[in-house]
Parts: sequence; C-alpha cells; structure tokens
Amino acid sequence: LETGAGFPFAINNSTGWIVVASELDREAVDFYSFGVEAQDQGTPPMASSASVTVTVLDVNDNSPEFTQREYSARLNEDAAVGSSVLTVSAVDRDANSVITYQISSGNTRNRFSITSQSGGGLISLALPLDYKLERQYLLTIAASDGTRHDTAHVVVNVTDANTHRPVFQSSHYTVNVNEDRPVGTTVVVISATDEDTGENARITYLMEDSIPQFRIAADTGAVTTQMELDYEDQVSYTLAITARDNGIPQKSDTTYLEILVSDVNDNAPQFLRDSYQGSVYEDVPAFTSVLQVSATDRDSGLNGRVFYTFQGGDDGDGDFIIESTSGIVRTLRRLDRENVPLYSLRAFAVDKGVPARRTPVDIQVTVLDVNDNPPVFERDEFDIFVEENSPIGLVVARITATDPDEGTNAQIMYQIVEGNIPEVFQLDIFSGELTALADLDYETKAEYVMVVQATSAPLVSRATVHVRLRDTNDNSPQLKNFEILFNNYITNRSGSFPGGVIGRIPAHDPDVSDSLTYAFEQGNELNLVLLDPRSGDLRLSPALDNNRPLEAVMKVSVSDGVHSATAQCTLRVTVITDEMLSNSITLRLADMSQERFLSPLLSRFLEGVAAVLATPRHRVVLFNIQADTDVGSARILNVSLSVLLPPAPAPAARFFSSEELQERLYLNRSLLASISAQRVLPFDDNICLREPCENYMRCVSVLQFDSSAPFLASDTILFRPIHPVTGLRCRCPPGFTGDYCETEIDLCYSSPCGGHGRCRSREGGFTCECHEDFTGE
Repeated sequence: LETGAGFPFAINNSTGWIVVASELDREAVDFYSFGVEAQDQGTPPMASSASVTVTVLDVNDNSPEFTQREYSARLNEDAAVGSSVLTVSAVDRDANSVITYQISSGNTRNRFSITSQSGGGLISLALPLDYKLERQYLLTIAASDGTRHDTAHVVVNVTDANTHRPVFQSSHYTVNVNEDRPVGTTVVVISATDEDTGENARITYLMEDSIPQFRIAADTGAVTTQMELDYEDQVSYTLAITARDNGIPQKSDTTYLEILVSDVNDNAPQFLRDSYQGSVYEDVPAFTSVLQVSATDRDSGLNGRVFYTFQGGDDGDGDFIIESTSGIVRTLRRLDRENVPLYSLRAFAVDKGVPARRTPVDIQVTVLDVNDNPPVFERDEFDIFVEENSPIGLVVARITATDPDEGTNAQIMYQIVEGNIPEVFQLDIFSGELTALADLDYETKAEYVMVVQATSAPLVSRATVHVRLRDTNDNSPQLKNFEILFNNYITNRSGSFPGGVIGRIPAHDPDVSDSLTYAFEQGNELNLVLLDPRSGDLRLSPALDNNRPLEAVMKVSVSDGVHSATAQCTLRVTVITDEMLSNSITLRLADMSQERFLSPLLSRFLEGVAAVLATPRHRVVLFNIQADTDVGSARILNVSLSVLLPPAPAPAARFFSSEELQERLYLNRSLLASISAQRVLPFDDNICLREPCENYMRCVSVLQFDSSAPFLASDTILFRPIHPVTGLRCRCPPGFTGDYCETEIDLCYSSPCGGHGRCRSREGGFTCECHEDFTGE
C-alpha cells in the first residue's frame, strides 16, 4: 500500500488481505481510495497494481447535538395559543438519523409544546400565559435519534403585555413653596404606579403646558424651579402632569399639581411718596395732627402688616409722635417757630415679619408763624449821648426792636409813651429814628428819660431811653461870695487845729465837662488860706493856730479856660473860750438841715437872736450846728450859741448866763421864729430827762466839748463847729452795786441797828426792829 502516516488500512503482504489498521470514523472520512501493488520476488521483480475503493458504512455511534446549549426567547403574555416561540435544532452526524424533540422538564402547566419540523424542534404556545403567575420558564428540550439523545435549555421570558396604565395616587396635588427658594429647588416629587413591568412599567413624566417657572424630571417626576418665584407677582401655579409608560401602545395618566407660593418677608414696606411735607401753626395744642404718611408692603399676612415709628429716626427732639397704625404725625408739645422753624423728621415703616424689614422716609414740617412774640428791644435801657446845641431835626438815634415772628406778624410800629412832655423828641413810627424837635441845652436839662413802645399788635414791648446831653463850654463858671467861719477852740489837747482840707471854693460851672482853675487875686498875701489851684481845696495856715480873732477879705477867681468869674471870700476866726461854752445854750430847730441853715438862714437867725436880746448881732457867737441823732427820722437841728453882754466895769460877767438865755429866747420864741423863719422847739438840754439809767440808777449830766469836728459846707459858708458832747453817769441807789446795779448789798452786815435792835434787810435798804423796852430809829 502506498499510504501515509495515520492511514487506517493495512495489507498483509503475504496474503494480500486488507485490514483496518485503526479506528474508522465515517463522520470524518466516509470514503477511501488507494492503490495496491503485487510484486513477485523474481529478478527482476515484476509487479502489478490495482485501485481499491473502500466505502465506510455508517453505524449509530453519534448522539444528536444541539446547536446551542441555551436558548432564550421573549414572549408577550398576551401571545395567542399556537404562537411559535422559537425553534431548537440538534445535529446527528450519523447518516440517515431521524431526530425527535420533546420538552423533558420545566413546562409548568404545559404552557408549551414542541414539534419536529424541518429537522428542528418548533416550540409553540400551548396554553395562554399569565405574566403575574410566571414571568419566566426554563424548559429542558431533549433531542433523540432513537438511541442516543442530547438536551438543551430554553429560557422563555414572559413579557408584560402593558395591560395597565400608570396611575397617580391622586387626581390633584397641592404643595407649598416659599417664594425665596433658590432656582433648582425641588418642589415635590410626583410619582405614578404601573402594575406592568419592564418597559411597560417604566414611566416618563412630562408637563402638558409649558410653564417657565417649573420643569419636571422625566424619569423621577421631581418638579423643580427653574426661575425665581415671586409671591407678589403670582401666588399659585397649576401644572398638568402626565405619566406615560413605555409599553406598546403607550398608556398614560394625568394629574394636576397646584403649587401655592408661600409669602416670605422679602419686600420692605414702600411709602406712597418719596418724602412728605406738612405745615402746622406754632400755637396749636399738643396732639394736633400734622400729616399722614402711608406705606404698603407687597408681602402678605404679618409680613405685609405695616406699622410706623420714629424709633431709630428723628422725632424732632420729642416734639412729634407718629401713630403706629395710621401713620398720622402729631405734635407732642407746643411748638415755637422762633426756636425751630423747620423740622426734618425721619420715620420708619416697619413690617411684622421675622426678621422685620423697615423703610425710612423723610418728613419736613414747616412751623407756621403766629403773632405770639412781642417785639424785643436789644436792651431794656438805652443810653444816647447827644451834643448840646445840636440842630433841630437831627436824628439822634435809631431805636429798633426785633420780632422773632415773621411776615406781617413781625411788623413793628414805634411810639413814645412816656417822658416826652413837652414834645422835645419825635420817634418815627416805622423806622424808630429819634429826632430832636427843640433846642437841647445841657444846663437846662442834662438828661431826658423816655419810655418808647414797640407794637406788633396786639403785643407790645417797652424800653427806657436815656438821652444824655454832652456838655460844651458855653457857660461861665458861677461863684458866689462866701465866708469861712473858723471857730477856734483853744484847749490843752494837741491836734485840735484843722490841718487838713476844710472844704473847697464853692464854684460851679454848668458845663460839667469844664476843668476849673482857682486862684486868690488879692487879700491873701499872708497865705492865711492855702488853695489848691486845680481842685479848689482850701486849708488853713498853721499861723492861725493862736488865740487871736481875725477877719480878712480876699478876692477869689475861677476859670474854665474860656470864661472866668470872681467873688469875695471872707475869713472870720472866732476864738471860743471855756467861759463862752459854759454860758452857752443849745436851741432845737424843727425841720432843718445843716446846709439849709447855713445858707441862707444863718444870717437871719443871728439877727433874730440879737433882736430878742436887744444886743448887736456881732455879739452873738454861734459855735455849733449839729443834727440831733436821738430823735429818729425827725429833722431837728441843734444850734449852740453864746451871747456877750454889753461892756461893763470889771469884774462883771461877760456873757449872758445859760438860764437867762433859755428864758428870754424861749419866752420870745415867736419873735425869733418870725425874724429867723425857723421854728424853735422846747429846750432839751438835760440828758437825764430821758431816764437813760436802769434799775433805779440816778442819772448825773456831764457836759464836754469836742473841737475835732470837720467843717460844714453850704454854697456860701464853710463853718467849723465845736460839738458839745453831753455825757452822763449812772449811780446805783443805796443797797445795790455792779455795772448795772444788779447786785444787792446786805446793809445789815455792819449791824447798823446797834446792840438793842434787830436789822431786817429789804429791797434798797433795811429796817431796825427794837428790842423790848427800847424805842427809837
């Protein structure tokens, strides 16, 4: 044989039998063709060949084999009985093999059948399916050639037949969402149920109408915002939402979703105006309404409920209040336009949300004027200085007042209401200009006092105007003849001579602004009187400190630099002696002053005394003038004098006695009064008549004289008085001692009653009581 390796046949080289050398497999090779050669063993060998064809006959040595180990199929549950599910196929390598198919297991409730058809097994639906009972079948299919068999698995998935539609739990849903929720917020998840499964149960959600504020997730049914919501624009939305399954044909359900937008406090109150203006009269009572502010809030409920307040704003320092509910602004107290004419208030509108929102607004309140303020002068008193002899018609001043009111309420009219009689000045009713209507003479009247009135009807105000004239040198100095009466009391006391200023020359210049100079022109060559030329002060020369009387006549001049005047000055020095004083009396003149007595009544008084005593005037020596200080408010002047007797041979007395002077002058006091034009009162020389001592003390009068008194001055006389100083002593009565006789003395201490009597003390003395058998004081 000419074979290669693995050839399944062999030949016996002796017999020529062809044998099977290895296992044959018809399914691999069913026909062999090879050549056979026969060769002898001769030489040369001879050979012959032949062709051999071997056909391998089939035996049932192969089992059927399914082309797939597993099959799967989907079958809708509503498939009709007899519907083909799928065809399984098995292959048998053996020739002429007939394969039969059957369902060996898994055919629950015999829902399926299988038939051999075209070499395959056609699985058909034998009974109706029910998805709810079985959703999957696992069939075992057996393929047999009669001897051998093979199995395969068929998975039949029963699919839902979309017999149910999606169903919402409710036909209407209502949800709430706050208007301030951000974009993308899930409002609600709407879900429907579908009793089908798979694609039939996979639901897709959609909105029927396009509402731009919302969108719905197709797979989850989540409704979310895609725009900002605003409760104030729209408070609710109604969405039609449809749920569709993915079955064939698709089924659906529709529900309605009402979305209620909940208000949040996202809007501040808004005033109807940007600002408010109002006005009110300043005299209105407290709690008067001025204006009303109003604000709205687009929010609702408490968020949109507005109240008003000045808190945190400006209430005009407490002058205004605002009603919290109505917004009415009222006065809280009386206003005063003159202090605050315009109020700039700030109020707030506040809602009741949490947190509260507030909006400010400016309020201007103009305070209207009423005539509640009188005109006010700059001062209560005005001092106006005017040169005398100013021309008539000169405006000397402008006197004005101010009125804090305004408009017609501030119009002021002026007038002089007092002090302009006769009419010397005129006050302009509107301007307040004060004009002179007459000649102004300082010497005639140096000052005019007027009361001017400013009127803002019906209110008035007054001020006092002092028009003071400024003096000009238009008058000559005035100087009268005058006397210097120097009573020189010579005593042992040192320093009684008046070394200081005794007075001044009684010159007068009506022009008060003039500066006067003084001089002795003649008669004072011995400088008996010392003169200060600028002040006019007079002093006595120490040369006069002697016991010699003197009379000197001098000529005095006074000048203001332009004008001058002269007069006679008479110096009389009278020596006052103790004899004169001891024979003196003091007359008491009613309603009299020192100045008036000296000028002009002194001369008449001396003439009267001389007439009563029938003696020459020069013999009457008046040495003291003194106001009585012991009579309270009564004006009584004590005048002390002595009178020389007519000349007589020595050693007769030189002076009238005090008793004779008292008697004669008192008895002739009517004559004295008529001549001197003065009323003489009863004598009161004895100081003890007033009973000054207490506790029954005895008064003893003591008379002394004081020569240190200063000069008295009138317009024509300088008088040096010698004051009598009337003293007293109080002596205690018997039985008392001490400064005020307050201590009683036991007078029985010295046994004044002797040995035959008993002393009994009594107030102010003692009494003796005699023993038995004795009598006497």
